[in-house]
Amino acid sequence: MDWQFLEETFVSLVAAIPLTIELAVTSICLGAILALLLALARLSGVIVLDWFARLYVFVFRGTPLLVQIFLIYYGLGQFPAIRHSIFWPFLRDPYWCAVLALTLNTAAYASEIIRGGLLSVPHGQVEAARACGMHRLMMFRRIILPLAIRQALPGYGNEMISMVKATSLASIITLMEVTGVAAKIISETYRAIEVFVVSGAIYLAINFVLTRLIQLAEYRLSPHLRPPVPVVRDTAAAAAPVGDQQ
Repeated sequence: MDWQFLEETFVSLVAAIPLTIELAVTSICLGAILALLLALARLSGVIVLDWFARLYVFVFRGTPLLVQIFLIYYGLGQFPAIRHSIFWPFLRDPYWCAVLALTLNTAAYASEIIRGGLLSVPHGQVEAARACGMHRLMMFRRIILPLAIRQALPGYGNEMISMVKATSLASIITLMEVTGVAAKIISETYRAIEVFVVSGAIYLAINFVLTRLIQLAEYRLSPHLRPPVPVVRDTAAAAAPVGDQQ
């Protein structure tokens, strides 16, 4: 191991971390919104929406993310209608193509996680909310959604970690995130082991921070699962006469 080369490689790869995090955060946030809409479509009872969501999940979960990135980046530009549309300034940019592919992919997986969380809400909680006179939107916002998030967070945390690692595929469409910079260094130095060790350590560090944030969120959302805080009483003050306490 050449420690000086490892240090230089680490400095080069650290400069690409912001792009990796930006890809992951953007796709996760947009994917969460789309996943919620898909989950609601599955549970809406409307046949058209239900089957559309089923087909969407089937397609994007059943095909590799690499193929989806290729189809979006190289395939959409072959249609003249898209090249002359208002979306072309975004679809010709590799960054937005990567964000679109990652968003569509994670929404398919996250929708099933969110749907499971919504179905896990106890029916008694819903009936209690109706008995209190809540309308459907208020009941969903104040009762159903918070309970569903609490139930779905562990599974959704795994999906967020997977998306951080999936950003490495953006390097195949010329984005210089951590894996893209690593591939460039390897092509110049032919020292794959050292470069991949450093890049793997960077992904490990990012996911370590992410797992701790997820654990913190689970802790904050589950106060009923925490052990009760013991109450420390001042025995000396309690044993003193009333006149002495005054």
